[in-house]
Amino acid sequence: MQPNKNRKQRQLRIEMPKDPASYANAVMISNTSSNSEIIFDFMQIMPNDPRARVQNRIVMTPTHAKMFLNALKQNLDRFEAKYGEIELPKGPPTLADQLFGGVATPDADGNIRADDESDDDDDE
Repeated sequence: MQPNKNRKQRQLRIEMPKDPASYANAVMISNTSSNSEIIFDFMQIMPNDPRARVQNRIVMTPTHAKMFLNALKQNLDRFEAKYGEIELPKGPPTLADQLFGGVATPDADGNIRADDESDDDDDE
C-alpha cells in the first residue's frame, strides 16, 4: 500500500520529562469493566521486599494497545536479529503463580502467616 502523496506529514516535537525513565521489571495488565480501555501497571519488584510498587500506569484504547504490541514485537525482532535470542528465565508454571505466589492468605482460623513461618509453636 502506497502512502497518499497529498497527505501532509505530521511533525511531532517530543518533549521529555525531567526524569524520563523509571525501572519496571513486571507489568500487570487489566481492562476496564466496559472493555474500552487496557490498563498497564508497570511495577518494580525488589528482592526481599513483599511489595510491588507501581511505577507508572498507562491506559490505552484496545486499538492503541494492539498497535503497541505490534511495535514492541517489531523492536524485539530487530533486537534479537542483532544480538541473538532473548532467553526467558524459568518461572512459575502459571501467570497466577507469578502474580500471587507470594501473597499471604488466611488459614482456616483467619490468621495470616508468612510463608516462611513454621508450624511449630515452640516459642510461645
